[in-house]
Amino acid sequence: MLIAVDGPLASGKGTIARALAARFGLPHLDTGTLYRAVAVAVLEAGGNPRDAGAAEAAARALDPSDIDEAAIRTAGAGAAASIVSAHPGVRAALKALQQDFARQPGGAVLDGRDIGTVIAPEADVKLYVTASAEVRASRRWSELVGRGDDITLDQVMSQLLERDGRDAARADAPLMKADDAIELDTSDMNEAEAIAAAIAIVETRRP
Repeated sequence: MLIAVDGPLASGKGTIARALAARFGLPHLDTGTLYRAVAVAVLEAGGNPRDAGAAEAAARALDPSDIDEAAIRTAGAGAAASIVSAHPGVRAALKALQQDFARQPGGAVLDGRDIGTVIAPEADVKLYVTASAEVRASRRWSELVGRGDDITLDQVMSQLLERDGRDAARADAPLMKADDAIELDTSDMNEAEAIAAAIAIVETRRP
């Protein structure tokens, strides 16, 4: 069974995808980690995420096994990831890696922004997880502060809205709900409720 979970930043899609993978015994890939890792590689090399050539070179050199989870989870890495992900060359470099993961025998769960539309349009179940901007900003702010980042809620909201706009407006594989995806709004749900709702959707849609 192949499950695609898409949605904007801090909607809960990653938590839901991990829970679905555990529930149904499937491997999971958070595709956002790949773009974050590319962004961090560019920054650590002294480059600019807006430099398409540098970003593509970093994407082609990426080894998923070497990704530093701590380094890619900062606010700066997230903002830079949104920039590098808009480069067609970066998306092309990472597309095969994601599709290979999706097409492994037995199935998989992938979460991102273009899984159901570009990476795995053949997915058996597609979820589009969303929440209000206010709720998403609050979640993201709590996460960042919990990790020790010195950032205000207003700054997080500004970054989130900027990223939403960039992700939706990019010409190549923009953030959008697949026509056959089931939308799950987690604005008024806690983690357990969101996971339960997602599992129920998959149970009714699974092959």
